[in-house]
Amino acid sequence: MKKLGLFLFVILSVVSSGKLYSQPKIGYVDSDTIMKQLPEAQDSQKKLDAIIKDWQEELSKMERDWKTKYDDYDKRKLILSDQKRAEIEKELVTLENQTSKYRQDKFGVKGELFQKQEELMKPIQNRIFTAIQQVAKENDYDFIFDRSGDIIFLYAKEEFDVTTLVIEKLK
Repeated sequence: MKKLGLFLFVILSVVSSGKLYSQPKIGYVDSDTIMKQLPEAQDSQKKLDAIIKDWQEELSKMERDWKTKYDDYDKRKLILSDQKRAEIEKELVTLENQTSKYRQDKFGVKGELFQKQEELMKPIQNRIFTAIQQVAKENDYDFIFDRSGDIIFLYAKEEFDVTTLVIEKLK
């Protein structure tokens, strides 16, 4: 909602500006469609999908192993000595912690998946962003937005930047 408000504020500021005599030229792209049509993006996505599949299979195996050991423990816990029960419970906790750590290491916020996405997709995204900027300049667009997610400015002419005016107003 904040982004939509900011978007409307900027557009209204541009339209109502006394310096401008013509309407701003606005365009949009669908970055999801662009990514789907680029062969290198598809290749990178296939590599990511293969890595994710391997990690998910390993995670499923770890979870199955824990479940098997827990079920076995649950069936026998009444006949186990206190010492043996404590050993197995400790082992189950260790396995559960290892599974959680693996999940976090691979799929967490700063996990390997995030790093792999950055490594494989960032060059492609940079190439797309550069092409968008070139198209905007060649075709004299004032603003280019991405419609595939939240409203995101991909390109805006510097002359429409009202940041300093807003800062001055807030002082």
